[in-house]
Amino acid sequence: MTERLEFSSKEKEQALKLYQHIREQIASTLLPDDESRMRRYLLSTIEQYQVSRNIFGLNPILLAFQTAQLIVDEIGLRRDGVLAVLLRPSIEQGFLSIEEVRQQYGESVARILHGLQRIQELYQKNPVVETENFRNLLLSFAEDMRVILIMIADRVNLMRQIRDTDQLDAKREVSEEAAYLYAPLAHKLGLYKLKSELEDLSLKYLEHDAYYHIKEKLSETKKSRDAYIEQFIKPIEERLHEAGMHFHIKGRTKSIHSIWQKMKKQKCPFEGVYDLFAIRIIIDTPVESEKMHCWQAFAIVTSMYQPNPKRLRDWLSVPKSNGYESLHITVLGPEKKWVEVQIRTERMDEVAERGVAAHWRYKGVKSESGLDEWLTNIRSMLETSDGLDAMDQFKMDLYEDEVFVFTPKGDLFKFPKGATVLDFAYHIHSKIGNACVGARINNKVVTIRQQLQSGDQVEIMTSSSQKPRQEWMTIVKTSRAKSKIRLALKETQVKEGLFAKEMLERKFKNKKLELDEPTMQHLIKKMGFKEVSDFYRQIASGELDVNTVIDRYIEIQQGDGPTTGNNVAESAANFVLDESRLPKEHVDEDVLVIDRNLKGVDYQLARCCQPIYGDKVFGFVTVSGGIKIHREDCPNAPELKKRFGYRIVKAKWSGKGSSQYEITLRVIGNDDIGIVNNLTSIISREEKLILRSINIDSHDGLFSGNLTIMLNDTNRMESLIKKLRTVKGVKQVVRL
Repeated sequence: MTERLEFSSKEKEQALKLYQHIREQIASTLLPDDESRMRRYLLSTIEQYQVSRNIFGLNPILLAFQTAQLIVDEIGLRRDGVLAVLLRPSIEQGFLSIEEVRQQYGESVARILHGLQRIQELYQKNPVVETENFRNLLLSFAEDMRVILIMIADRVNLMRQIRDTDQLDAKREVSEEAAYLYAPLAHKLGLYKLKSELEDLSLKYLEHDAYYHIKEKLSETKKSRDAYIEQFIKPIEERLHEAGMHFHIKGRTKSIHSIWQKMKKQKCPFEGVYDLFAIRIIIDTPVESEKMHCWQAFAIVTSMYQPNPKRLRDWLSVPKSNGYESLHITVLGPEKKWVEVQIRTERMDEVAERGVAAHWRYKGVKSESGLDEWLTNIRSMLETSDGLDAMDQFKMDLYEDEVFVFTPKGDLFKFPKGATVLDFAYHIHSKIGNACVGARINNKVVTIRQQLQSGDQVEIMTSSSQKPRQEWMTIVKTSRAKSKIRLALKETQVKEGLFAKEMLERKFKNKKLELDEPTMQHLIKKMGFKEVSDFYRQIASGELDVNTVIDRYIEIQQGDGPTTGNNVAESAANFVLDESRLPKEHVDEDVLVIDRNLKGVDYQLARCCQPIYGDKVFGFVTVSGGIKIHREDCPNAPELKKRFGYRIVKAKWSGKGSSQYEITLRVIGNDDIGIVNNLTSIISREEKLILRSINIDSHDGLFSGNLTIMLNDTNRMESLIKKLRTVKGVKQVVRL
């Protein structure tokens, strides 16, 4: 719940200190009336209780000051960014309009606030923020790149302030967004310090035990780690001094989040992560001598310690797209331990620590006008990807030839630029597309030809009388829609052809004529039709009169009918309609049906969860284009659905058949004599069960083991589990 805003004495003191600090930093960029106007606005807002505390009970104006300090100190924004941040609470709660801001503070501040407002509206549509589509949509909404920088700083500040909140659900949601959305954005922009803080705080709030476990381990090993670092760098310092270089060296422990990721990736405990820290050699040298001195230091280090050539990263010759420059090498130090060494200059270190904002600082730019070139560079950075990027899974390439639109429920879909309402309808389902007559876009009725724009909310309108037409092929942009229209037109032609053929046969029967197929084929060719389907389509549409066809048929039969082959006509009464040639109706949903005879689709049962007939399942489209079938309760399912929701397909089993599937059962119990024989004898007595393998470990009077079994379905599996649980000494039987 929100509550009206009253400043506490502590909050007033904090706000005043922040105000003074920010003012000192941006004084040179302020216009004459900015400070007095801003002071009046803030006092008025506080006195009239115009804004309310947020869901965490935090003061939005104090939060704005804290965020403003972040964008000034860590990112380097000045007047326009700071004013936009301080005015944002009143804009969001409707007490101030963007037009009023434009008149009082100028176009640039208004543009930033407009971008922040658009992103706020985007959030209200409640899309799944973990998808790559949402990140791209957010970037496309940010007309001014300062909007993204402010959003990152705002989230860092909020994460700092919610440490002790009792609003746990909201805290979890904010933390998940920080991990999936804002940390990758910060990384792409080179804001490594803010990115690391977002990741560490997210881990602290989402996986409390893991965070404090690593933190305690780091504290326990600090003394020995510091001693090792000193032992490692001492000889390097001596050699660098001998070479006449000006430098300083520091050891940097990896972030807790980075260590946790390594533990998960390598499936090892804390003690198994060998590269807990990196040594950083920072050289003080003019820009023109940077590369020479960095490579000189590199040569000294690698002559003293054996390097690992596979671990060389040269971002000196070709910097990362976000401006990062450094030499990384891993060497074998004392006690046969691998140590990462980073070599860079003071300027490079500033860029690495403070992000791309450091670029224009080093160019000597004092005013905000110098930001334009830098902000342009940021946009180009967002449009590129780095092959050696440690966050490959969070690629956020911004494609200008794509649009992102919502369903009324807030689901987010991606389309090529130029896609229309009809493309959207066919993306939802072929039946929706076939019946589409238009749409409501942002509550405004439009035609099927209307092109989609990023951020549109689209609601399709349908009619039971609507049918696909040939000209629809020129309206749609996506190949998916074109193939579905082509299929629908073909099905329509088949239905119309069958209808016309039946009507023609009835007319022949009424006139007591026998319909001879060879004669009819001769007639169709003589009338100039290359395709039989075109002939019957014109009969169905009324373009060709049935009586005219019958008259021409009689002429041919009596005069110049074909004389080759069996020309004996059969009565229409003997005609039997081949139902297998009739078009089959679509099912209600596009669902992958898993069948041993399924052809044309490359699918496999996932090894991680071993689904069998009877399990609730879904399909996941792999990078190679094949489909992996997973159980709904697969341990990987939440992550797959969260990050790759657009690659999930519904799936269900077909008829039971005679297929056998592999499952693994985990059995735990007392290590009694004969217990393994009892387990295997139960399996051997069961029909259509095959024991593929058994792996048993025993220690301290207990045994645990995995049984790999082939069986038909979940009913047989559940029955088997119940029987195994009845064996004396068995404590637990679970499916892996």
